[in-house]
Amino acid sequence: MFSSVWNFIKRHKKKFIFTGAVVGGVYIFGRYAQKKIRDIQEKEATEYIAQARRQFHFESNQRTCNMTVLSMLPPLREAVVAQLNSETLTALLKTKPANKLEIWEDLKIISFTRTIVAVYSTCMLVVLLRVQLNIIGGYLYLDNSVGKSITNPLAPADVQQQYLSSIQHLLGDGRGQISSCRLTSDPSVCVGCVTSPRVSPGLNELITVVKRAVQRSLGSVSLKQSLSLLELEQQLSWIRAEVESDSERPMSRFLLADDENALAEQACGLTENDVMTIRLLNETRDMLDSPDFGTILNICLNRAFSLLLDNLAEFFRPPPGDSAPNSAPDSLAAVSLPLAKIVPIINGQINSICSETPSLFVQDLLLNDQVKEFAANVYESFSTPQELQK
Repeated sequence: MFSSVWNFIKRHKKKFIFTGAVVGGVYIFGRYAQKKIRDIQEKEATEYIAQARRQFHFESNQRTCNMTVLSMLPPLREAVVAQLNSETLTALLKTKPANKLEIWEDLKIISFTRTIVAVYSTCMLVVLLRVQLNIIGGYLYLDNSVGKSITNPLAPADVQQQYLSSIQHLLGDGRGQISSCRLTSDPSVCVGCVTSPRVSPGLNELITVVKRAVQRSLGSVSLKQSLSLLELEQQLSWIRAEVESDSERPMSRFLLADDENALAEQACGLTENDVMTIRLLNETRDMLDSPDFGTILNICLNRAFSLLLDNLAEFFRPPPGDSAPNSAPDSLAAVSLPLAKIVPIINGQINSICSETPSLFVQDLLLNDQVKEFAANVYESFSTPQELQK
């Protein structure tokens, strides 16, 4: 019996060897496949956790941006009003001076100028802070990532402070200067504090450019002349066209100093941090000069001027009982007001434009989907390790 079994094995020895090799190979391959599957699952889990963490940090950073914009609007309003003080002229008119008409003409130009400057500067503030705080937020994410040495941070606290203080170029007066940022300890809070007054080249130049455009557009329009909402919209379009017509000098010149000396002066902290600060400022300059930034700023401006006209439309409604159709396309031209009555209306719009209370005007800009997408792209660019970008 045993000899017959042995003879059977000898006759089929090669088959047994082959079968054993196959079974062994299948076993080894199965173990290898299981290990690979576990590695892939662990890698996917790690990537998912990292992505979720980065998404949470990004969303917290956007809340920081929104809160910071709201905190900067009162200083911005004060800076604009301080340089375009219509209240003084209004007080003079109450005294019934001999040069009443001349004062009214000045009030006309100043009222339109400060409202239009408020629209421009608010839109610029929204988009500029989106850029700056998402650059900082991206670097802070990398600094806090697992495996990153905290002894050599990409954005130290002193560098953040000096970098964010460059907002003074737009805000002026120094009262809106961001002097500290708590992104590292609490991503939902960013605090600005009051500092000594400083000159604002960006805001001053913006006021000069807008005032010149307003003078050319409305300077010859009589205060007695009546304008419909449609005609007022046309006037605003002409003013915008002139303000934005200088293709050789982009709108970014109002937001950040465009020469190396000014950038170096803004990076006047500790010597070891100068290079980091100038690097951040140069990266911001590149972002502000990009076509994407210009597109987003233009989207915000279009929306902001549309909201301004919506606010003004409330004063151009036909009287109760009037047969003029409110919803017809011609209704924009159905009601006209003397320019003298439009001036005080336009003069008061700055209070709703630069309001720290989340008004419809500011909220619409902050929650704009295209602004959010732009912010996400900025954050993505600066929160991705450099080795992954190569």
